[in-house]
Amino acid sequence: MAKQKVAMLTAGGLAPCLSSAVGGLIERYSDIAPDLDLVAYKSGYQGVLLGDSIEITREMREKAPLLHRYGGSPIGNSRVKLTNAADCVKRGLVKEGDNPLRVAAERLANDGITILHTIGGDDTNTTAADLAAYLAANGYNLTVVGLPKTVDNDVVPIRQSLGAWTAAEVGAHFFDNVGNEQTAAPRTLVIHEVMGRHCGWLTAATARAYLQRTSRNQYVDGLMMDAHLKSIDAVYLPEMAFDLDAEAARLKESMDRNGHATVFVSEGACLDAIVAEREAAGETVKRDAFGHVKIDTINVGAWFQKQFASLLNAERSLVQKSGYFARSAPANSDDLRLIQSMVDLAVESALNRVSGVTGHDEAQNGKLRTIEFPRIKGGKAFDLSTAWFAEVMDNIGQKYKEA
Repeated sequence: MAKQKVAMLTAGGLAPCLSSAVGGLIERYSDIAPDLDLVAYKSGYQGVLLGDSIEITREMREKAPLLHRYGGSPIGNSRVKLTNAADCVKRGLVKEGDNPLRVAAERLANDGITILHTIGGDDTNTTAADLAAYLAANGYNLTVVGLPKTVDNDVVPIRQSLGAWTAAEVGAHFFDNVGNEQTAAPRTLVIHEVMGRHCGWLTAATARAYLQRTSRNQYVDGLMMDAHLKSIDAVYLPEMAFDLDAEAARLKESMDRNGHATVFVSEGACLDAIVAEREAAGETVKRDAFGHVKIDTINVGAWFQKQFASLLNAERSLVQKSGYFARSAPANSDDLRLIQSMVDLAVESALNRVSGVTGHDEAQNGKLRTIEFPRIKGGKAFDLSTAWFAEVMDNIGQKYKEA
């Protein structure tokens, strides 16, 4: 039997787990299968299509533990959908008339790859599923095992995706400083926009982490820096119904009483309404290769700012986004443990020729297993009935219901 050869890639947006997951894969293979050759494709599926890869040398293997210290990806990311041939042609990744799946399969075969690890979110792993299906249907000998990465924590049916815990913790740290802007001027409205296209988990978890972080504070009685100033007045998620007039009245009362108002909003909150509003006005809303609205062009936080600033009689308002700061952080201790467990299973599955995505399967009581590719999809909604979220909203004093 031919010697196995392992490749890995990271794709999609960044999350605080990519460097550690790459490092973990290198370490694990070096420990239990040191004779196997390892390569990494640069910039995700783009590197596969272009044949752009990095050989993992002995020196890299020895220094792989250093990768746990860093955020970002040591092998680069991109957003490439292998079933969107037109986009691949437009970007110069394949020639006109080529099937990107076939180009990728032939590249992997020519490079002698027998195991491919994809580290990414639902788009990365559904693309991996398309590739795995094509490989199986066309007689290629390749095992594909994905690792679930997304700060949104919205991959079905995976309980916890890599990097999300860290993103919440780091987002809370970010806002602990930004929130002090409330002291810069009277009647200030501060809006904290958090990542989360379809799912409000990260915004909710960041709010929770922030409240936990600030609950330990001590203050000088009688001065403005107090528990009110370091509090949150509202949290808005894609899963929640939104009543502008009712919320404006509630926030104005807080503004009148405390001299400031603080809002946490998911970048996907009211997204459909905002997109519909722009398209009705004749604007063309940009979308990526996967058909997703390019959310950085929508600026949901600014929309909320526009709605609220005048209604609250705010003298000053600002939107601050923690997304890039949070998603580029190195993994925290909780994520490092999660990464290690998923990496160990990914390597074991790959060596046993079991394809899929590692994760705690919500359909099997949270068992850590290699989940079948056809079951992987994105857009998992955050469960508003989650006990810890109810505690967060009780702390804030905000009533809410599902959209």
